[in-house]
Amino acid sequence: MASGPTPPAEGFHLLRSPVGLARAAVALLGAVIVSDVLALVAGLNLRGEYAGLGDTAVYDAGSADRAEVLYGAAGTLQGFALLATAIVFVIWFRRVRLNAEVFDAALQPMRPGWAIGAWFVPVANLWLPRRIAAGIWTASAQTHPDGSRRTVSTAPLNLWWTLWIVSTLFTWVASKNYEQAELSPGLADSVALIMAADALDIAAAALAIVFVRKLTRMQGERAALVMKPFPAPGPAGPASV
Repeated sequence: MASGPTPPAEGFHLLRSPVGLARAAVALLGAVIVSDVLALVAGLNLRGEYAGLGDTAVYDAGSADRAEVLYGAAGTLQGFALLATAIVFVIWFRRVRLNAEVFDAALQPMRPGWAIGAWFVPVANLWLPRRIAAGIWTASAQTHPDGSRRTVSTAPLNLWWTLWIVSTLFTWVASKNYEQAELSPGLADSVALIMAADALDIAAAALAIVFVRKLTRMQGERAALVMKPFPAPGPAGPASV
Protein backbone atom coordinates (compact mmCIF):
# COMPACT_ATOMS: atom_id res chain seq x y z
CA MET A 1 0.00 0.00 0.00
CA ALA A 2 1.35 3.44 -0.86
CA SER A 3 1.88 5.55 2.22
CA GLY A 4 0.23 8.88 2.77
CA PRO A 5 -0.59 11.31 5.57
CA THR A 6 -3.07 10.21 8.21
CA PRO A 7 -5.10 12.93 9.92
CA PRO A 8 -3.73 13.33 13.49
CA ALA A 9 -7.23 13.27 14.97
CA GLU A 10 -7.68 9.71 13.80
CA GLY A 11 -4.92 8.32 16.03
CA PHE A 12 -1.28 7.36 15.88
CA HIS A 13 -1.71 4.19 13.85
CA LEU A 14 -1.01 4.18 10.14
CA LEU A 15 -3.20 2.23 7.75
CA ARG A 16 -1.52 -0.93 6.52
CA SER A 17 -2.91 -3.22 3.86
CA PRO A 18 -4.31 -6.53 5.19
CA VAL A 19 -4.48 -8.00 1.67
CA GLY A 20 -1.30 -10.11 1.87
CA LEU A 21 -2.22 -11.53 5.26
CA ALA A 22 -5.76 -12.17 4.04
CA ARG A 23 -4.46 -14.16 1.10
CA ALA A 24 -2.28 -16.25 3.40
CA ALA A 25 -5.17 -16.79 5.84
CA VAL A 26 -7.51 -17.84 3.04
CA ALA A 27 -4.93 -20.27 1.65
CA LEU A 28 -4.37 -21.82 5.07
CA LEU A 29 -8.09 -22.07 5.72
CA GLY A 30 -8.24 -23.96 2.45
CA ALA A 31 -5.53 -26.27 3.81
CA VAL A 32 -7.66 -26.82 6.91
CA ILE A 33 -10.58 -27.85 4.71
CA VAL A 34 -8.37 -30.27 2.77
CA SER A 35 -7.02 -31.80 6.00
CA ASP A 36 -10.57 -32.18 7.32
CA VAL A 37 -11.66 -33.93 4.12
CA LEU A 38 -8.71 -36.33 4.44
CA ALA A 39 -9.66 -36.94 8.08
CA LEU A 40 -13.23 -37.71 7.01
CA VAL A 41 -12.00 -40.29 4.50
CA ALA A 42 -9.66 -41.83 7.07
CA GLY A 43 -12.43 -41.79 9.66
CA LEU A 44 -14.85 -43.52 7.33
CA ASN A 45 -12.27 -46.23 6.75
CA LEU A 46 -11.56 -46.62 10.48
CA ARG A 47 -15.25 -46.68 11.35
CA GLY A 48 -15.71 -49.57 8.94
CA GLU A 49 -12.89 -51.47 10.66
CA TYR A 50 -14.36 -50.87 14.11
CA ALA A 51 -17.80 -51.92 12.90
CA GLY A 52 -16.33 -55.38 12.25
CA LEU A 53 -15.03 -55.80 15.81
CA GLY A 54 -17.93 -58.03 16.77
CA ASP A 55 -17.57 -60.27 13.72
CA THR A 56 -14.32 -62.26 13.72
CA ALA A 57 -15.02 -63.33 10.15
CA VAL A 58 -14.88 -59.70 9.05
CA TYR A 59 -12.43 -58.09 11.47
CA ASP A 60 -8.80 -57.96 10.34
CA ALA A 61 -6.37 -56.77 13.02
CA GLY A 62 -3.69 -55.82 10.48
CA SER A 63 -6.12 -53.80 8.41
CA ALA A 64 -7.46 -52.11 11.54
CA ASP A 65 -3.92 -51.14 12.61
CA ARG A 66 -3.27 -49.57 9.22
CA ALA A 67 -6.56 -47.69 9.42
CA GLU A 68 -5.61 -46.34 12.86
CA VAL A 69 -2.20 -45.21 11.60
CA LEU A 70 -3.83 -43.44 8.65
CA TYR A 71 -6.38 -41.83 10.96
CA GLY A 72 -3.63 -40.66 13.30
CA ALA A 73 -1.65 -39.19 10.39
CA ALA A 74 -4.75 -37.32 9.21
CA GLY A 75 -5.23 -35.96 12.73
CA THR A 76 -1.62 -34.76 12.85
CA LEU A 77 -2.06 -33.00 9.52
CA GLN A 78 -5.19 -31.33 10.88
CA GLY A 79 -3.27 -30.13 13.92
CA PHE A 80 -0.48 -28.54 11.85
CA ALA A 81 -2.97 -26.90 9.49
CA LEU A 82 -5.01 -25.49 12.37
CA LEU A 83 -1.92 -24.16 14.18
CA ALA A 84 -0.53 -22.41 11.08
CA THR A 85 -3.96 -20.98 10.26
CA ALA A 86 -4.53 -19.71 13.80
CA ILE A 87 -1.19 -17.86 13.81
CA VAL A 88 -1.75 -16.13 10.48
CA PHE A 89 -5.43 -15.43 11.19
CA VAL A 90 -4.65 -13.71 14.50
CA ILE A 91 -1.94 -11.59 12.83
CA TRP A 92 -4.44 -10.60 10.14
CA PHE A 93 -7.05 -9.89 12.83
CA ARG A 94 -4.64 -7.56 14.62
CA ARG A 95 -3.87 -5.75 11.34
CA VAL A 96 -7.54 -5.06 10.58
CA ARG A 97 -8.08 -4.01 14.21
CA LEU A 98 -5.28 -1.42 13.97
CA ASN A 99 -6.79 -0.15 10.74
CA ALA A 100 -10.16 0.15 12.47
CA GLU A 101 -8.47 2.37 15.06
CA VAL A 102 -7.69 4.81 12.24
CA PHE A 103 -11.14 4.54 10.68
CA ASP A 104 -13.07 5.17 13.91
CA ALA A 105 -11.46 4.52 17.29
CA ALA A 106 -14.68 5.45 19.10
CA LEU A 107 -16.40 2.33 17.71
CA GLN A 108 -13.82 -0.05 19.17
CA PRO A 109 -14.94 -1.71 22.44
CA MET A 110 -11.43 -2.79 23.53
CA ARG A 111 -7.84 -1.63 23.09
CA PRO A 112 -5.89 -2.91 20.04
CA GLY A 113 -3.81 -5.36 22.09
CA TRP A 114 -6.92 -7.38 22.83
CA ALA A 115 -7.10 -8.34 19.14
CA ILE A 116 -4.49 -10.93 20.11
CA GLY A 117 -5.02 -11.34 23.85
CA ALA A 118 -8.76 -12.01 23.65
CA TRP A 119 -8.15 -15.35 21.91
CA PHE A 120 -6.15 -16.67 24.86
CA VAL A 121 -8.52 -15.85 27.75
CA PRO A 122 -10.21 -19.11 28.85
CA VAL A 123 -14.01 -19.09 28.47
CA ALA A 124 -14.05 -15.37 27.63
CA ASN A 125 -12.52 -16.23 24.26
CA LEU A 126 -15.95 -17.58 23.34
CA TRP A 127 -17.26 -14.02 22.96
CA LEU A 128 -14.50 -11.37 23.32
CA PRO A 129 -13.06 -11.82 19.79
CA ARG A 130 -16.60 -11.58 18.39
CA ARG A 131 -17.07 -8.29 20.24
CA ILE A 132 -13.81 -6.94 18.82
CA ALA A 133 -14.69 -8.17 15.33
CA ALA A 134 -18.02 -6.32 15.48
CA GLY A 135 -16.23 -3.04 16.19
CA ILE A 136 -13.81 -3.64 13.31
CA TRP A 137 -16.69 -4.52 10.98
CA THR A 138 -18.66 -1.37 11.80
CA ALA A 139 -15.66 0.95 11.52
CA SER A 140 -14.66 -0.61 8.19
CA ALA A 141 -18.02 0.06 6.55
CA GLN A 142 -17.61 2.68 3.83
CA THR A 143 -19.42 5.95 4.46
CA HIS A 144 -21.99 7.47 2.11
CA PRO A 145 -21.08 10.54 0.00
CA ASP A 146 -22.77 12.78 2.58
CA GLY A 147 -20.54 11.39 5.34
CA SER A 148 -23.16 9.21 6.99
CA ARG A 149 -22.12 5.66 7.80
CA ARG A 150 -23.16 2.84 5.48
CA THR A 151 -24.81 -0.12 7.20
CA VAL A 152 -23.31 -3.44 6.11
CA SER A 153 -24.95 -6.74 7.04
CA THR A 154 -23.05 -8.58 9.78
CA ALA A 155 -24.31 -11.96 8.49
CA PRO A 156 -20.83 -13.14 7.38
CA LEU A 157 -19.43 -12.32 10.82
CA ASN A 158 -22.33 -13.84 12.76
CA LEU A 159 -22.54 -17.03 10.69
CA TRP A 160 -18.79 -17.64 10.91
CA TRP A 161 -18.60 -16.98 14.64
CA THR A 162 -21.66 -19.07 15.50
CA LEU A 163 -20.50 -22.06 13.50
CA TRP A 164 -16.94 -21.74 14.80
CA ILE A 165 -18.19 -21.88 18.40
CA VAL A 166 -20.49 -24.81 17.63
CA SER A 167 -17.66 -26.64 15.84
CA THR A 168 -15.20 -26.02 18.68
CA LEU A 169 -17.56 -27.23 21.39
CA PHE A 170 -18.76 -30.22 19.36
CA THR A 171 -15.15 -31.23 18.63
CA TRP A 172 -14.34 -31.12 22.34
CA VAL A 173 -17.35 -33.33 23.20
CA ALA A 174 -16.61 -35.77 20.35
CA SER A 175 -12.94 -36.05 21.39
CA LYS A 176 -13.88 -36.83 24.98
CA ASN A 177 -16.35 -39.44 23.77
CA TYR A 178 -13.68 -41.03 21.58
CA GLU A 179 -11.20 -41.20 24.48
CA GLN A 180 -13.73 -42.87 26.76
CA ALA A 181 -14.82 -45.34 24.07
CA GLU A 182 -11.33 -46.58 23.17
CA LEU A 183 -11.85 -49.92 24.94
CA SER A 184 -15.59 -50.24 24.45
CA PRO A 185 -17.87 -51.50 21.65
CA GLY A 186 -18.88 -47.90 20.94
CA LEU A 187 -15.72 -47.11 18.96
CA ALA A 188 -17.50 -46.96 15.61
CA ASP A 189 -20.06 -44.50 16.96
CA SER A 190 -17.35 -42.35 18.58
CA VAL A 191 -15.49 -42.12 15.27
CA ALA A 192 -18.77 -41.06 13.63
CA LEU A 193 -19.00 -38.17 16.11
CA ILE A 194 -15.47 -37.09 15.26
CA MET A 195 -16.39 -37.19 11.58
CA ALA A 196 -19.39 -34.96 12.27
CA ALA A 197 -17.06 -32.54 14.06
CA ASP A 198 -14.77 -32.53 11.01
CA ALA A 199 -17.74 -31.72 8.79
CA LEU A 200 -18.66 -28.79 11.03
CA ASP A 201 -15.06 -27.61 10.91
CA ILE A 202 -15.15 -27.62 7.10
CA ALA A 203 -18.25 -25.42 7.15
CA ALA A 204 -16.71 -23.08 9.76
CA ALA A 205 -13.51 -22.74 7.72
CA ALA A 206 -15.50 -21.96 4.57
CA LEU A 207 -17.42 -19.23 6.41
CA ALA A 208 -14.16 -17.90 7.84
CA ILE A 209 -12.90 -17.48 4.27
CA VAL A 210 -16.00 -15.46 3.42
CA PHE A 211 -15.51 -13.32 6.54
CA VAL A 212 -11.81 -12.64 5.85
CA ARG A 213 -12.40 -11.76 2.20
CA LYS A 214 -15.40 -9.52 2.93
CA LEU A 215 -13.75 -7.57 5.75
CA THR A 216 -10.54 -7.15 3.75
CA ARG A 217 -12.51 -5.73 0.84
CA MET A 218 -14.43 -3.40 3.17
CA GLN A 219 -11.20 -2.06 4.62
CA GLY A 220 -9.82 -1.42 1.13
CA GLU A 221 -12.91 0.61 0.27
CA ARG A 222 -12.81 2.50 3.56
CA ALA A 223 -9.10 3.23 3.21
CA ALA A 224 -9.79 5.02 -0.07
CA LEU A 225 -11.66 7.68 1.95
CA VAL A 226 -8.68 8.28 4.27
CA MET A 227 -5.66 7.84 2.03
CA LYS A 228 -4.61 5.98 -1.11
CA PRO A 229 -6.38 2.60 -1.42
CA PHE A 230 -4.74 -0.77 -0.82
CA PRO A 231 -3.13 -2.51 -3.81
CA ALA A 232 -5.67 -4.29 -5.98
CA PRO A 233 -5.50 -8.01 -5.07
CA GLY A 234 -6.67 -9.17 -8.50
CA PRO A 235 -9.77 -11.17 -9.47
CA ALA A 236 -8.80 -14.14 -7.29
CA GLY A 237 -7.69 -12.11 -4.27
CA PRO A 238 -9.49 -11.78 -0.93
CA ALA A 239 -10.83 -8.32 -1.76
CA SER A 240 -12.75 -9.54 -4.78
CA VAL A 241 -15.68 -10.93 -2.75
